[in-house]
Amino acid sequence: MKEAINKAKEKMQKTISVLERDFAAIRAGRANPNVLDKVTVDYYGTPTPISQMATVSVAEARVLTIQPWDKSQLKPIEKAIQASDIGINPANDGTVLRLTFPQLTEERRKEIVKDIKKMGEDSKVAVRSIRRDVIDKLKAMKKNSEITEDDEKDGEDQVQKLHDKFIKNIDEIVAAKEKEILSI
Repeated sequence: MKEAINKAKEKMQKTISVLERDFAAIRAGRANPNVLDKVTVDYYGTPTPISQMATVSVAEARVLTIQPWDKSQLKPIEKAIQASDIGINPANDGTVLRLTFPQLTEERRKEIVKDIKKMGEDSKVAVRSIRRDVIDKLKAMKKNSEITEDDEKDGEDQVQKLHDKFIKNIDEIVAAKEKEILSI
């Protein structure tokens, strides 16, 4: 029983980690190196993340600079960024790529907040699904006489408390990201 609850806690924590990583990649009008996390460049036949082949830094509040260690990779990095869904064209000066993030319009902010809420809701669904799976497992263990009815109830209470804690955590993360987007 303890093992099932610990696994559930681990899975719920992974759900939170995925949500935070997804939120980090959201383009919010500020330069954030995490927007490039999903962009890969064909580097000698291997899809390679930009962060593994260049120095990515925030030059100004809305400007991201990318300086490849191998200057011959400047063009391939530029093409990979253009082909991605970031929606920003890099400026190439021969040694460094610059990504200038435009100010967000009110309409775009509202769209982003809607996406954030949807991602939060998806995470809550995942946490609820984990809770349901553990409760089903506890019921099966009770049915097979592996645990007592009291153990089953205790396990359900523990899983419910865990569920409530993680749902509250998701709500806090969503609220913080929403506040960040709307206050830019």
